[in-house]
Amino acid sequence: MSDHPLARDTSTAHRPPVVVGVDGSEHGLRALEWALGTAESTGSPLVVAHVRPEELQLGTARIESLGGAPELPDTVLNGVAAGMERRGPRVPVRYESLDGSVTDALAAVARGARLLVTGSRGRGGFASLLLGSTSRTLAASAPCPLVVVPHEARTAVPEGGPGAGRVLMGLHPEESPDEVPAFAFEEAHHRGVPLEAVTAFRLPPSQGALLAAPSPALQVPPPLPLADDAEELVRGAEREQEERLRPFAARWPDVELRPVVVPGEAVGRLVEGSRDAGLLVVGRHHRHRLGSLLVGSVAHAVLHEAHCPVAVVPPAPAG
Repeated sequence: MSDHPLARDTSTAHRPPVVVGVDGSEHGLRALEWALGTAESTGSPLVVAHVRPEELQLGTARIESLGGAPELPDTVLNGVAAGMERRGPRVPVRYESLDGSVTDALAAVARGARLLVTGSRGRGGFASLLLGSTSRTLAASAPCPLVVVPHEARTAVPEGGPGAGRVLMGLHPEESPDEVPAFAFEEAHHRGVPLEAVTAFRLPPSQGALLAAPSPALQVPPPLPLADDAEELVRGAEREQEERLRPFAARWPDVELRPVVVPGEAVGRLVEGSRDAGLLVVGRHHRHRLGSLLVGSVAHAVLHEAHCPVAVVPPAPAG
């Protein structure tokens, strides 16, 4: 369906597109709404992709094997296209009816994209699940940043509407790849909102917490600074964060940066902050020693618990 009339070329057509996966579910329509708003705010073309159900793929293959010319319409994509025509989007829109597995097909069409957007669950998901298998798999394999839009029951819309709210970023100064702050700053720039960068770290135990061990052999203090030096640890973390963000702040001087360094777990701070954020940005973290891609514990947790859309940003390909 890439020849749909809404796919007319304009000055935005050569920019990396925003790709959104739809499946006819309410979750997919929420993802479409978010993706369209982002495409219009950034001047990016929009690609609406639907992976045809397996039975439709099999039916088409059967007709072709009998020598026929299959004319099996993609009713989901046709319905979305009709709704978009009535709305009149301000950016070019292309429609893609895809075959294959959902995750492989969406990952393929998203190569070179600005970002890939999905709902938290698909049509076949169980209501009790906060994150569907498609979004979970794409979080570890998408070739571009993946944005997962939470379902309505978990969404907290910031005051000012769906487009409002700051960009919230989880940053580990030593581990987060450059792609994470670069994406977060750019999103804050296009949205015209502040960027809050959160760096959380664990404090070692205080001297008073070092209780006598049951055996003299175990009465060895840990080789770590104690929580009595917490203020110095915080100052050190603040310096590391400032140094890491300095080149990005210089590149996007119009973005109001709000640095936050706190002791404790990152997940709780990010999830709570997501209640009045417009977008939460985290890194994918990391590649397993056997070469398989993994989603780190922070990204995994916020995908399940955050109240706003979550962007999982992959590192640049090795080599």
